[in-house]
Amino acid sequence: MKLVMMGPPGAGKGTLAIKAVSILNVPHISTGVIFRAAMSSGTSLGKEVKAIIESGRLVDDGTTVKLVQERLSQPDTSNGYILDGFPRTIAQAEALAHFSIVDKVLNINISDADAIERLGGRRVCRSCGHNFHVVFDRPKKEGVCDHCSGEVYTRNDDKVDAIQKRLEVYRLETAPLIGYYHEKGVLANMEACRDYGEALDNFKKALGL
Repeated sequence: MKLVMMGPPGAGKGTLAIKAVSILNVPHISTGVIFRAAMSSGTSLGKEVKAIIESGRLVDDGTTVKLVQERLSQPDTSNGYILDGFPRTIAQAEALAHFSIVDKVLNINISDADAIERLGGRRVCRSCGHNFHVVFDRPKKEGVCDHCSGEVYTRNDDKVDAIQKRLEVYRLETAPLIGYYHEKGVLANMEACRDYGEALDNFKKALGL
């Protein structure tokens, strides 16, 4: 299955996508991981991405599309993939359609209040990128990652003002994809939930598995 995960910041797309890998037997592909891999690759495109990010700018659509296309051409995606963080705009969705036809788009619904609660409590490992939460999934030792012993910290974009801004950007740029994919007949919906087991059950039901 070629699956795109959608939803506002804090909906749990990344966490659910990681757990869904064992259900669908396809790789989880996030744009964040793609960017980091490109930056460490030393290729001309990777150097371009590194320069963009280090300057504080957002990676443009053209560069992002090239990176995603390159990643989706690798052998491990022959049976499908779970795309997380792409497409973010209709322009990106149209570009994706030129080199890969999506089977399903899963839209995860969550209220602004719940999104702020989730993201405001999120903590991230600087080394491996693993997500923790001060309420739902605390590290065993405060400030230390359970997996690699890296530093666990609060990202600037997980502060309340930044979260509200991210939600506004989502509604403006990404939410129109809901109608776009609905018209194509590939949209499925589910409600965000805190329990991982319930989330996986809802995931399966939404996709008819």
